[in-house]
Amino acid sequence: MDYMFLLYSDESKVAQLTTEQMAAVMSIHDVIQDEAKSRGIFKAARPLARTSTAVTVTSQGGKTITLDGPYAETKEVLGGYYILDCKDIEEAKEWAAKINQTICGTFVEVRALAEVPSAKDCSHGELVAQ
Repeated sequence: MDYMFLLYSDESKVAQLTTEQMAAVMSIHDVIQDEAKSRGIFKAARPLARTSTAVTVTSQGGKTITLDGPYAETKEVLGGYYILDCKDIEEAKEWAAKINQTICGTFVEVRALAEVPSAKDCSHGELVAQ
C-alpha cells in the first residue's frame, strides 16, 4: 500500500542551519531514499519551497478567494513529502522514524493513499477514501 509521509518542521530553525548542517540533513535523506529504492518501495520524495511562496485558494459564496501563504498559521509547516509502497502501517512507522531524523525538531505525519475509482465508476463528488 502506498503511504505518504508529510514532513513538518519549523522554518525558522531550518533557516538557521549552516551550509554544513544542511548538507548533513540532505545526506541522511539521500541514504533513506537509496535504501527505499534498493528495496523497491520508493515512489517519490521532494522538499517544498518556503511558505513565503505558497498561496491558498478557497471559495466563499461562489467566489474564489486567494490568500497568501499556507492555510494554517502554525510554527510547524509542511516542508516536504515522501511516497513509499509499504506492506503495512507498521513498516510505514519504521520509515517515518528514519525520516524524522532529518528534520528540525517536529514530526512526520503518515497517511495511506486512498484508491481513487475511475471517473466512469462514480458520480461527481464521490472521490473519497474507502
